Amino acid sequence: MKLWGGRFESGPAELFERFSGSLRFDKRLFAADVEGSRAFANELLRVGILSADEHGRIHAGFDAILEQSKDPGFFDADDEDIHTFVIRKLGETAGAAADKIHTGRSRNEQVAVDFRIWMKREIRADQQRLEALMAALLALARRVPDALLPGYTHLRRAQGVLFAHYLLAYFEMFARDWRRLSQAGERADVLPLGSGALAGSGFPFDRQRMAGELGFSAVSANSLDAVSDRDFALDFLYAASVTMLHVSRLAEDWILYSSEEFGFLEPGDAVSSGSSLMPQKRNPDALELLRGKAGRVCGHLHALMLTLKGLPLAYNRDLQEDKEGVFDAADQFAASLEALKLCVDTIGVHPRPMEQAAEEGWVCAAALAEALARKGVPFHRAHQIVGGIVLASIKQGKRAEDWSIDELRAFAPEFDAEAQAALRPRAALENHAVPGGTAPRFVAQALDAAESRLDDMKKQTAD
Repeated sequence: MKLWGGRFESGPAELFERFSGSLRFDKRLFAADVEGSRAFANELLRVGILSADEHGRIHAGFDAILEQSKDPGFFDADDEDIHTFVIRKLGETAGAAADKIHTGRSRNEQVAVDFRIWMKREIRADQQRLEALMAALLALARRVPDALLPGYTHLRRAQGVLFAHYLLAYFEMFARDWRRLSQAGERADVLPLGSGALAGSGFPFDRQRMAGELGFSAVSANSLDAVSDRDFALDFLYAASVTMLHVSRLAEDWILYSSEEFGFLEPGDAVSSGSSLMPQKRNPDALELLRGKAGRVCGHLHALMLTLKGLPLAYNRDLQEDKEGVFDAADQFAASLEALKLCVDTIGVHPRPMEQAAEEGWVCAAALAEALARKGVPFHRAHQIVGGIVLASIKQGKRAEDWSIDELRAFAPEFDAEAQAALRPRAALENHAVPGGTAPRFVAQALDAAESRLDDMKKQTAD
């Protein structure tokens, strides 16, 4: 069955049909196509194209094919695309009435509305997956509230932070990702139905009524733009790509932190594997796959951008290339969020090696210099003094906590007991007593605030 053909003397070549067919991947738009077509049938009734009897038979036909779609072999067909497939199936159940369902409608607008319906739901589901991941991070932070981690810059020990503070950093990244997905969802929430092929429908359809029925908050303002716009797909791919960058960064951290050289973490058995040759190996495979899948999702963003970059208005068949990449990115994105949550749920945390690394790494040096600054020592001089103590420690094989007050005063008479206390990484945490800092009371407040924000997110996606 074709939705076109009267202008042609012969049909397309079999090779071209195989090359151009899209049912194998756009079949996942089936439910959205049926939903959009139901709303369109209601409008056809209103403008007098369908009789009440035809309208009833069409709706009964849609009910029938939705039931048939539960059959595993339902989509074994050679139709050109999902739209042709749905109309053919509708004809088998609704009879001649199905021939009127495409009156005043183009596949150009039909695929756009199907894609937007599908994407809005996918985005909402991804936001809920992000919420579950963020909740897992907060639960982990509550599980080890006192664990002290050496924070890193340039992959060198820098300053001590609570491990909970570190986890909250990723919470913030994922919270931004959640908002980016919300924005992508808002831009997908525009109904193109009623735009026709490019110039607007030839029938007086009530587009606002259809928008309300299909759950869209707005109708498109320009028919040329509506049928050719795929910005909403780019927005989704961008939001997914940025999230996957954050997923990859967390995975990289944990791959490093779980190595024997660090020993801070241990991935659970549920997300690890062994070696086919080396019996001792315990490989962080899930984390490595998460790191790898980021490239795959980002690649789909770049591919669609290049597909769109030179298209003239309005619709072009190139736009068929939008869906495979988006569908694969959506699948990988959803699976990655779920896999990372499992990694967080099953991770083993080893606080003692973390704190030992902090104790050995002079992560308190800045706090010691700032203690001098509070005594009136110019910070540049304080920096030089503490740098000299660190150098002496390296030469003498001493840790920060090994220095007595008298030894410190040999470097600067301004040192006192308060400064000496800053030599202990855990005590030095109190040096960062500002909102957003790693002082324990501020981290506790940040955890409470994060849980409250997460509750608000959940309420929005539950609506």
